[in-house]
Formats: sequence, C-alpha cells, structure tokens
Amino acid sequence: MLLLTTIWAYLRHRPIPLAGFGIVVGLVLVAVLAPWLAPRDPIAQDLYHRLSPPSWANLMGTDEFGRDILSRVIYGAQISLRIGLLCITIALSCGTTLGLISGYRGGATDAAIMRVMDVMLAFPSILLAIAIVAVIGPGIDNVMIAVSIVLIPQYARLVRGQVLTVREMAYVEAARALGASDTRIVLRSVLPNCAAPLIVQTSLCLAVAILDAAGLSFLGLGAQPPTPEWGAMLNSGRELLLKAPWVMTFPGLAIFTVALGLNLFGDGLRDALDPRRVKLSS
Repeated sequence: MLLLTTIWAYLRHRPIPLAGFGIVVGLVLVAVLAPWLAPRDPIAQDLYHRLSPPSWANLMGTDEFGRDILSRVIYGAQISLRIGLLCITIALSCGTTLGLISGYRGGATDAAIMRVMDVMLAFPSILLAIAIVAVIGPGIDNVMIAVSIVLIPQYARLVRGQVLTVREMAYVEAARALGASDTRIVLRSVLPNCAAPLIVQTSLCLAVAILDAAGLSFLGLGAQPPTPEWGAMLNSGRELLLKAPWVMTFPGLAIFTVALGLNLFGDGLRDALDPRRVKLSS
C-alpha cells in the first residue's frame, strides 16, 4: 500500500506519466469490455461493403473482406494485452528465479547462468524471437513462448544486480546468523528489495512484448487469419496501403499508442520509485 501511495503521489502532479497511465487503463478497459464495445463481430465478412472508407456506419472503415476494422482493433486490444501479460508473467517468474539463484549463490552457478544470459542478450530480441519461432513453429502460443524467452535475461540481470547489493547488508547477515535457511532469507529479506525495479521493468517490458508479438505476427509467424491481432492486421493491409490506407493506419496507431503509453508510464514509475528522489523528498 505504501508503494502504491508513493507512486500515485508522484504521478498525479505530472501530466506526461499520468497520460501514460491513462492509456494503460484505457487499454485494460477496452480489452475487458471488448464484447460490449465492439459494434460488430470482428471476423464477420460483408463482401458487399469491402474496403469501405471510414464513415458513420464503420468509424474505421472495413478491410478487404468487409470486416469492421473498429471491432477488430478493439478485439485486438484483448489479444495484445493477453499476449503481453502472459509473456511478462513467464519472463518475470523465470528471470527472477534465475537472478536470485545467480546473485545469491555466486561462484560457478553465477558464472554459468550469466554466460547463458549474455549469449541471449548478444542477439537482437526480434531476431532471437524469430529464430525460436522458426524452431517451434508459427502460431500465437509459440510467439508468446518465444517473446517470454527473449525477455528472461533482462529480468535475470536486473534481479542479480539487486541481490548482489542486498546480500551483504546487515539484516541479511543477521538473518543468516540466526540460522534462517537460504530460501527464507531470499524470500523474506532479499526479494522484497527487488520489488521496485521489477515493477518498473515489467511496465517497460510489457510494451516490448506487445511490439515483438505484433512484429512476429506482421511477418506471418504469429496470429493467423482471421484472428484480429494488430500485427496480423498490418500484414494483411500492407498491399492496400495506397488503395485503402485505413486498413493499416488504425491498427498501427493502436500499437503506437499502447507502446507510447506503457513507456511514458514506465518512465514515471522509474522516477517515482527512484531511491534518491524518495530520500530527498523525505
């Protein structure tokens, strides 16, 4: 509760991070309320009204199969949020565990884990994700697995750095002297000190996960037709850019807006939870 109070006390007086927070809340609301907000079935075809420009009947126009783009963008928010949250959950769990083990154990264990993470970080994230999907096959579930694996090193290195700082603190030494097990020390004394940077990293990585998943779908490796996923919609509309630009414009704007909002919100969280700022303000 204190953490949430600190974040809100900082954000409410800063319009840019607050705007990012508003975009994030809007994304969640659109995703949750998609069945009620979407005016039409996102996969229903109407060939008599194919490639209709934006109008009162279809606020974002229709695509090459006469499907309502507004409905597809709304349902795309649901898919993108689900992909992002699942990817972050997997990456956060695995990366945090590896970082805790690596930082607390040290020695050969630390060297082995970090060298694997270094190898993964040596590749651009999208290229590594493409390679993984190429091995396990295309599909939205495999894209989530690939993006999750790509994000693990970022969490592992972040947590390891925090653990290396915390493990020599006096209260950790005191817990060790009292006979507490390594598991209890890690869970009760070390992990809570990683909460603030993990929250910031999660908000930023959520944008990366959504962008990477959309990029893979754009390349034909992710969501397959007729799934209303933003990246797949961009792919289907790229040949219609000059004839019907709205087919690509609105999914592209959705991706841009969500990524911008998450990054603005993440930057605000980073500043709000900065220990130096909190210390100075106190």
